[in-house]
Amino acid sequence: MSTSTLPTTPESQRSYRPYARPLVARLLVNREAAIIGLLVAVFAWSTVNIEAFDGPLTLYYLFLDMAPILMIALPMTLVIITGEIDLSVASIVGLSSVLVGIFHVDMGLSIPVAGLLAIAVGTLAGLLNGFLVAYVGLPSLAVTIGTLALYRGIAVGLLGDTAITDFPQKWTDLVKERIVEESSYPMVLIPIAVLIVVFALTLHFTSFGRGVYEIGLNDQAARFSGVNVERTKLFLFALTGAVSALAGIYYTLRYGSARGDNATGLELQVIAAVLLGGVSIFGGRGALHGVIAGVLLIGVISSAMRLEGETVNKINIVIGVLLVLSVISTSFLAWASGLRSARRWPWATRPRPDGTGKRSQS
Repeated sequence: MSTSTLPTTPESQRSYRPYARPLVARLLVNREAAIIGLLVAVFAWSTVNIEAFDGPLTLYYLFLDMAPILMIALPMTLVIITGEIDLSVASIVGLSSVLVGIFHVDMGLSIPVAGLLAIAVGTLAGLLNGFLVAYVGLPSLAVTIGTLALYRGIAVGLLGDTAITDFPQKWTDLVKERIVEESSYPMVLIPIAVLIVVFALTLHFTSFGRGVYEIGLNDQAARFSGVNVERTKLFLFALTGAVSALAGIYYTLRYGSARGDNATGLELQVIAAVLLGGVSIFGGRGALHGVIAGVLLIGVISSAMRLEGETVNKINIVIGVLLVLSVISTSFLAWASGLRSARRWPWATRPRPDGTGKRSQS
């Protein structure tokens, strides 16, 4: 009795099936490309049909509004790719906002020193999340729901219903300054661009980034391949806390007010943008360019609907529908891909007559 081998075609020699497709198909036929195309289409439609949408003032405020969401979406992308989630980011934004106000106004520290201390506290808050998830083994959803309430409660408890507004004008003007006078691009886009480059290189071009994907696909296999799963998750949660605190500093200076309820609900916009950008809620899949497009898509839709006089509730309905569709599409595409594979390689899904993994013939 002899055992037949599988046909050695160029596609069957690939270890990762998506790479069996041509390069153009891999670049253009995916969720990230679809989101970028939708962004371009919505922006073009808004420019043509909504007066002054593409004016410098509208785009300027769009970038200012989306800046904290884009900041937090970068580390959140890595967290969700590992199969976890962090719902406490908006509470860390509010806590860091309060701390900047207290450190600067009540304790007399300079804005840079107050900001660094706020980032340190945000990092500790992220470390607590990461420790409970990675080392204690608690579900990230339950942990961060709890710390969402904890950090927000601390922020509100420190200031109550009052607000701190005595910030130097040079700092409040700096975060709203334009790169070039009368341009549509605020100065805050420069540090955001630096963060995008750092996160993109880390996720897509380093062994650490490959480990992040491996954890999301199968954390046990990642351990056997040498990835320190617990340390990686701890680092990512700490990084998310630090960036959230940085966004809190920006939030405080932009609006000139430190309040315990600052950025309430921001975590939902961040998660919506990440999932809309093609990151799988189940982990193991996603790309930063899709996330950036998802953030901008939400910003463009919100700005266009506001200029049309629509209410916040209607804007949230549209964004919610897009989010639900993006989550559903993950399962649908996986089902369609499996169905196509079964038709294309039927021998790969049929069991052997003798019950083993390869078909045999006499």
